[in-house]
Amino acid sequence: MSTPILRRNTLQRQVILEELRRLHSHPTAPELYRIVRTRLPRISLGTVYRNLELLGQIGLVRRLELGGGETRFDGDPSQHDHVRCIRCAEVTDIRQPPGLRVEPAFGTLSGYRILGHRLEYYGICPDCQQREDRRGDGS
Repeated sequence: MSTPILRRNTLQRQVILEELRRLHSHPTAPELYRIVRTRLPRISLGTVYRNLELLGQIGLVRRLELGGGETRFDGDPSQHDHVRCIRCAEVTDIRQPPGLRVEPAFGTLSGYRILGHRLEYYGICPDCQQREDRRGDGS
């Protein structure tokens, strides 16, 4: 049985996926909707939500339910973690160093068969740090 995306790959779905993969900002659905509308002016926000849900179900995009805000979407479905700025809410990818594998260690410690993990770091991004340094309020 083929996956739904391969059986019926609509223009709308293709444009949503292309635009999401082009971005590295991990947009919310409304943010992605505004971008996709430049190419498909008649697309609805509901269509963007439905297609993001489908693309997530079949593993072509990742749904990010990070602390501090709306659900965001990642066009890179590979295993990686994220860091979120507590000031501006920017989300950035973090790649594990080669050879660092946490799943086997935690599986051994817990007795679970680990299928994957999601780890969110939070802090203050370089841009917000610079703004704070210029204002002199390094808090």
